[in-house]
Amino acid sequence: MATVTQHAGTQNGREPAAPRCAAIVGPYLSGKTALLESLLFVTGAIHRKGTAKEGNTVADSSAEARARKMSVEVTAATTDYLGERWCFLDCPGSVELAQEARNALMVADVAIVVCEPLIDKALMLAPTLKFLDDHQIPHILFINKMDVSSHRVREMLDALQAVSSRPLVLRQVPIRGAGKDGGEVTGYVDLVSERAYKYHPGQESDLIKMPEEVLPRELEARGRMLESLADFDDHLMEEILTDVVPPRDEIYQQFAKDLAADLIVPVLLGEAERDGGVRRLLKALRHEVPGPEALAQRLGISSYDASTLVFKTYHQPHAGKLSLSRIFGGRVSEGSVLNGVRVAGVLRPKGNAFEKVPHANTGEVVALARMEEVRTGDLLTASGKKNPDFVWPAPLEPLFVLAMDAENRSDEVKLTSALAKLIEEDTSLTFTHDPDTHELLLSGQGEIHLNIAFDRLKSRFSLPMKHRRPQVSYKETIRSGVKQHSRFKRQSGGHGQFADVHIEVWPLARGAGFEFHDRVVGGSVPRQFIGSVEEGARDYLVRGPLGFPVVDVAVALFDGQFHAVDSSDMAFKTVARQAMQEAMPLCGSVLLEPIFSVEVSAPAEFTARVHNLVTGRRGQILNFQAKEDWTGWEVVQALVPQSELHDMIIELRSLTLGIGNFSYEFDHLQELSGRLADKVIEQRHAMTAQKGAA
Repeated sequence: MATVTQHAGTQNGREPAAPRCAAIVGPYLSGKTALLESLLFVTGAIHRKGTAKEGNTVADSSAEARARKMSVEVTAATTDYLGERWCFLDCPGSVELAQEARNALMVADVAIVVCEPLIDKALMLAPTLKFLDDHQIPHILFINKMDVSSHRVREMLDALQAVSSRPLVLRQVPIRGAGKDGGEVTGYVDLVSERAYKYHPGQESDLIKMPEEVLPRELEARGRMLESLADFDDHLMEEILTDVVPPRDEIYQQFAKDLAADLIVPVLLGEAERDGGVRRLLKALRHEVPGPEALAQRLGISSYDASTLVFKTYHQPHAGKLSLSRIFGGRVSEGSVLNGVRVAGVLRPKGNAFEKVPHANTGEVVALARMEEVRTGDLLTASGKKNPDFVWPAPLEPLFVLAMDAENRSDEVKLTSALAKLIEEDTSLTFTHDPDTHELLLSGQGEIHLNIAFDRLKSRFSLPMKHRRPQVSYKETIRSGVKQHSRFKRQSGGHGQFADVHIEVWPLARGAGFEFHDRVVGGSVPRQFIGSVEEGARDYLVRGPLGFPVVDVAVALFDGQFHAVDSSDMAFKTVARQAMQEAMPLCGSVLLEPIFSVEVSAPAEFTARVHNLVTGRRGQILNFQAKEDWTGWEVVQALVPQSELHDMIIELRSLTLGIGNFSYEFDHLQELSGRLADKVIEQRHAMTAQKGAA
C-alpha cells in the first residue's frame, strides 16, 4: 500500500494549520463512503479499504447501515495528512436522512459534494447546493466514477451549473484511452500546473507527458478557468487582457481566496474506489480550505474562549451519551466545565469507534462524554454565556407519519424515555399523542427514516414495535336542529337520582366549535346544575352517532325540573348526555374530513407531474408560481384531504428524482359523502366493535 509520508512541523515552508473538517455530502449511491475509505487509506489511517456491499467500511459500521448497505447517520473519522489533522464527516445520501447532512455541514470548513458523471442526475444536487449557498459554506465538487463516464465533462459541467448559483470552475480535464466515445478515463491534466497524470490504482498517479490530442482541450479549459477567476480579481483580469500568463502561485492563491469567500465552486474529477484523483483532492483541501476561525466568523461565534458546538448526539450502550462537537477556541479536557456541565471524557472518533484522549484543541472534532443536559445545536462555552449572533437552523418539518404501539404492553413504561433518546440523536424525528385518535405517532422524513428508528428501538432499547398507518382525524356534525325532552330517574333505597331537561340542538357555521346557551328562566333548573348539563353535553360530543367527535354544534338548555332531595350534579350530567344521545340521531349527521393547505415544491420540469399527483389524490389546485429564491423551481399550492397525505411524499419523490418536497398545515373541515364516507363509517364501527370485544 502506498501512503503519504507524514512529517511533523513545517511542510514546504508552511506552518501546519489548525485541524480542519470536511463534510462529504451528495446523493445516494454517488460514492461518498467509498471516497471516505479512499481518503483514510491514502493518508494511512486504515490499511485496507472496506466496501458498502461487504458491510466493513468505517462509515457503515452500525447494524442499521449494514442491513441497508448505506450510511444512515453522520460518521466522523480523523486522519493526518502532511502533518495536519483532518476530520472527515461522511453524511448519508438518502434524502430522508438529510438532517444528518445539514447538521454536519454547519460545523464543516468545507463540503465535498460528490456526484456521478450523469447528466440526468445533476438535478439531484439542487437541495444540497442551495443549502450550501444559503449558509455560505465553501464547497468543492468531486465528480466521482469517471471510469464509467459516457458524457463529455463540459456537458456534465453545464448540467451541474444549472443547479448551482455559484460558478463552477473546472480544475482538471480527463485523459481518455482509445475506444468508443473517447474511451475509458485513464488520468487527468491539472489546469493550474498544466501537468498530466495517469491513474495508478492503489498508488499515487504517475506524472506523464501531456498527450498531444489533449492539448487543445487543456488550453480551452484553462482559459475558461482563468476567466472565471478573473471575474473576482482585477489584477488577474488585467493580466489576461494583456496576454500575461499568471504565475501558478497567483492562481492557487486566487482559488484559496475565492473558495474561502464561497465565490466559486472548484470541480475535481476522480474514481474513489480506485483512489483516482483522491490525492489531488487532498492537496486542494490542504492548500485552499480556510481554518476554523473563518467558520466561527461565518456562524457568528464571536468568543473563541473554549467555544464548542454540538452537532450530533449518540447514546451508546456502554459509553452512555456522547456529544459530537467541533471546538472553536481554547482547550477542552476531561473535567472541563462548559455551560455549567462537566465533561466526563474527551474521545476522538473513527467511525463507530472512539479513542479516549486527554484533551482537544481548536479545530478538532471530538465526542464529549456524559453531558446529559446538552443537546444537538448547543453552543457551549466556559462562561456559559449565550452568543446572540449564533443561530442553529431549525430541524426539517416531518413529512411521513406512522402510528405505533409496543409489541409487549409491559414495555410502554420505558417507551417514552427511549423515544426521547432517539430524538436527541435525530432532531428530524418527533413523537406526539393524537388527542382525537389516541394514537402515539412517530413522524419523520419518510418510510426508510422511520423504519431505521424502529430498528434502533428494537436493537438498542429492546423495544420491538408494531406500526401502522395512522387514523385520520375525522369529525362529524349535523345538518338540522331539534328540541329534545329527557328525564333521568332512579330509585334504589335512600336518596334517588332525578333530573329533567329540555334542550335544543342546532348546527353552527363550520369552524365555530361548540356553544352552550343557558336559557332557563324561573329557576326550573337551579344555577348549580347548569354547569353539569353543559358538561354532560360535552361528554357526549366525544363520539357522535357516526362514531366520531362532534363539532360545530350548539346546545341550549331552556327548561327542566329538579327534585329538592334526589337531584344532583351527577344526575343532571347523566340526563344531559342522555338527551344528546336521543337528539343527535334526529339531526342528520354528516361526516367531515380534514383538508390541509399544501405547498409542493419541485423543479419546473416536474410541475405537470405534480398537478397529476395532487388531482389524483382528490386535491384542489389553487395556484402555482415560481419558488422564491429557487431558480427553475415552482410551488404548487393546493388543498388536499388528510387521508391522501400519508404516503404522498413517497410518490412525489419517485416523480421528481427524490428532490420534490412539500409543506402542509390544517386548513378546514369539509363534508364527505357517498361511498368514501360509507367506507370510513363502516371501518370506524368495525374498529369500535373490535375494541368492545377485546
